[in-house]
Amino acid sequence: MRFNPILAGSLAATLLLSSAAIAQSPTFFRIGTGGAGGTYFPIGGTIANGISAPPGSRPCEEGGQCGVPGLIAIAQSTTASVFNNAAVQNGELEAGLAAADVTRSMYLGEGKFEGKAHPKLRVVANLYPEDLHLVLPKGESIESLADLAGKRVGIAQAGSGTQVAVLQMLEAWGVTRDNMDEAELNNSQSAERLADGQLDAYFYAAGWPVAAMVQLSSTKGMNLHSFTEEDLAKINEIIPAYIPSEIPGGVYEGVDEASKTPAVSALLIVSSDLDEELVYGITKALWNDNTRKLLDNGHAKGKQITPDTALDGVMALGVPLHDGAARFYKEAGLM
Repeated sequence: MRFNPILAGSLAATLLLSSAAIAQSPTFFRIGTGGAGGTYFPIGGTIANGISAPPGSRPCEEGGQCGVPGLIAIAQSTTASVFNNAAVQNGELEAGLAAADVTRSMYLGEGKFEGKAHPKLRVVANLYPEDLHLVLPKGESIESLADLAGKRVGIAQAGSGTQVAVLQMLEAWGVTRDNMDEAELNNSQSAERLADGQLDAYFYAAGWPVAAMVQLSSTKGMNLHSFTEEDLAKINEIIPAYIPSEIPGGVYEGVDEASKTPAVSALLIVSSDLDEELVYGITKALWNDNTRKLLDNGHAKGKQITPDTALDGVMALGVPLHDGAARFYKEAGLM
């Protein structure tokens, strides 16, 4: 068999082109967040930016992207925790931000999710505390949640962790869908309705400051309910994942005093179906110096997202870490 230099050269060129195409093949990574007026969306966008390194981008050491080579992460606006976890379980999203209490209930198939376990849910990191905002019109106040009976109340979107938790809390004070006029709205819609006098109060759990509330407080004005220590203890007993917290005074214009309120951790969740090496790379990229700069210069809650708190409460939650994330934390000496 005689050597054909033309054929050999053509074959070599084809192989080189094929290798380049394979090397440049992008991996798309969808992250479910929340409504545009909340905290999940901007935080999810920052994380997506930090872990991405699209094909053809400049290397990190040359001032380019410092994420996972070939990864294109995209933050998608959703109805938040319940939707995100279900979509991760079903393979409709690769990752999602979700409240710790909802994630535990859905993983185990307990409470509202009795018989509907989501066994593929895996934790990558604890991110930051989500404070429950109970927003009232400017100048208005209530003594306790019992005062919301007969009122027009925004209970957050269907498919959100906020709504699941809020309905549990309200029931403990004798307030249900039967004796209040509830509205299932996202944060921005709720703020607009409150400003227009169509709501007497609304709930939203998110890391402060929340964009829609910043706008509401600077235009129509608003007030935040401050829970008593006794009420916070009662809520913690009902929903252990909700712990006492505080929204500092001055976060929102006109709300000068600190507001005591329950808070739940926001988590970054992925599917157990994801490759260990991919999740290891994503976890490593989440905690590199480049992503640190993005978090520190983005939404105010970004500064609270640190490797030192990445595993806070995770081991006691009952939802496993993804193997790739666990591998990173062990190598980094954080486990």
